[in-house]
Amino acid sequence: MGAPPAQELPIVGMSCAACATRLEKVLNRQPGLSASVNFATARARLESAPGQPVEGEAVLAAIRKAGFDVAPETLELALTGMSCAACAARIEKVLNRLPGVQASVNFAAASARLSHQSLQCSVDQILAAIRKAGFEAQIRAARDRAAERAAKAAQLQAELRQFWIALGLALPFLVQMPAMLLAGWAGGAHHDAIPRAVQALLAAPIQFWVGARFYRGAWASLRGGGANMDVLVALGTSVAYCFSLAVVVLDLHHLHVYFEASASIITLVLLGKVLEGRARARTSAAIESLLELQPPVA
Repeated sequence: MGAPPAQELPIVGMSCAACATRLEKVLNRQPGLSASVNFATARARLESAPGQPVEGEAVLAAIRKAGFDVAPETLELALTGMSCAACAARIEKVLNRLPGVQASVNFAAASARLSHQSLQCSVDQILAAIRKAGFEAQIRAARDRAAERAAKAAQLQAELRQFWIALGLALPFLVQMPAMLLAGWAGGAHHDAIPRAVQALLAAPIQFWVGARFYRGAWASLRGGGANMDVLVALGTSVAYCFSLAVVVLDLHHLHVYFEASASIITLVLLGKVLEGRARARTSAAIESLLELQPPVA
């Protein structure tokens, strides 16, 4: 097993080179730890022996006991997998439970900004906590912003194509729904304007192909111990579709079918997602335009 990678810490409280020398002695007394402190850069470099990781809490306590402290580091993450504001709130709650972490999550920008004590909670632990909650994250500084914008634009185009396909498959149900309404007003028996088998075939791609994103989001949310909008959409439309399919398969003519309900719900929610994606893209572009006005040197 190789040695763990070296770790650099920003140190606050040093006033002279003697402070750096004293802190270096304190750190080198820690078992299995080799440290060097640079007063000019106000940073400490820690290297641990192979198979013996740095004991973060003990090292932090030793630094504070010596009269110094470790400055919290800021981190900006790009998040994927959020479907509603509840997702952002859950990620924020998960992050703020980690030791030494203070985080705020912006659902509109799909990002998280946090400060953390690297000795108490590493970046890998932060990313692992987000993945365990059912989402994905990448360090924004490590990503090419142009590539990020291109990926978001491609995702928006894919969602828009899915919406048009779903709308085309759902349009025939516009004939079905007025027929049901007129039959109810007339007080007569309801007769399907579209054969039920055809309704099942039209609704199936909407339910299981277009709606696959809601199933994935619901599974990730439930696996993380929460429930979001994806759970509601997946549960409601699945019940409507599966009940209607059972009516068709078992040839229960006296019962109603609800294929139009599941197809309409998924199509309308997807339309909302497309509009939301466009608004978020415009917001991100406006924020980046403001950041570009910032002078590189002041």
